Amino acid sequence: MGSGPAAGSVRARYLVFFQYLGTDFNGSAAVRGAQRAVGVQNYLEPRRLSPQEAAEKLKSVVPVKFIISSRTDAGVHALSNAAHLDVQRRSGQPPFSPEVLTEALNTHLRHPAIRVLQAFRVPSDFHARYAATSRTYLYRLVTGCPGYDQLSVFERNRCWALRADRLDVAAMREAAQHLLGTHDFSAFQSAGSPSTSSVRTLRRASVSLDPASPFVVPQESRRLQFWSLEFESQSFLYRQVRRMTAILVAVGLGAVTPTQVKMILQSRDPLGRHQTRVAPAHGLFLKSVLFGGLRDLAAGSPGCAQQESQGPGGREAPGWPEDFRLETSGPKAGGLE
Repeated sequence: MGSGPAAGSVRARYLVFFQYLGTDFNGSAAVRGAQRAVGVQNYLEPRRLSPQEAAEKLKSVVPVKFIISSRTDAGVHALSNAAHLDVQRRSGQPPFSPEVLTEALNTHLRHPAIRVLQAFRVPSDFHARYAATSRTYLYRLVTGCPGYDQLSVFERNRCWALRADRLDVAAMREAAQHLLGTHDFSAFQSAGSPSTSSVRTLRRASVSLDPASPFVVPQESRRLQFWSLEFESQSFLYRQVRRMTAILVAVGLGAVTPTQVKMILQSRDPLGRHQTRVAPAHGLFLKSVLFGGLRDLAAGSPGCAQQESQGPGGREAPGWPEDFRLETSGPKAGGLE
């Protein structure tokens, strides 16, 4: 006993926050096989592409696997996503500090559109998917843009360009109020979602005017207006955020009334006249993933996060948020949507 390569070594679990521009990726999850498409996870883990990727440089006794909290679809960005991973160093070598781990991952990443923000040591039973208590998505719009090719190259693939010169923001905010709270959001999930329950609690839905983009030249900034829509929940259905965004934009353009949004929600019909609209992926950003006890993590005491984390037999898993969902019965189960 104890003669294997991991004998006497210590396995350390980390919570890692990372960001990426999703334009070049087929989502956050790894893409397997000989396909040309690639996911963010392909660059974070060594086995996916080549022995030169970031995690291999950690020289872990066991392969490093990123368990991502919030999977995003192709073209969707993340200001801050999260994942947990285990690193098991050779016998006699102490675990990496979170600072060293962050630096090592960033040093050896092979894609300029991915950056590791911060890492924390967490308990061995911490799970980045189950422990997440809040997820916030940001959707960016721009009005007054006659065409995609008329938008600044620095804003392309980072917002949805609308030809309209204005939006009825008051009506959009009124409509958003109908979405708040706990509801069956069947009308706002895309067909094919494997979720066993479409009931979700939307804690926040806001529409706000953004300051002028610093990437737009002055003569254009006078006609262009940027807007942000934000949605917060513990979890979202497949494409729920993009479908809610599309409906709110339709309200802003006068094609749908706020009262109709309430009726659409109550219909629970994802195939209705207005429900099939989906906002483009490139305007969507995963803004934040929050965990219970994060302040204690930052202070070096991860106990509260452990209380929030639940595995099999605990509370129902929050599931995968927008724009990709994985239905599971435990941390090791699951199938791709």
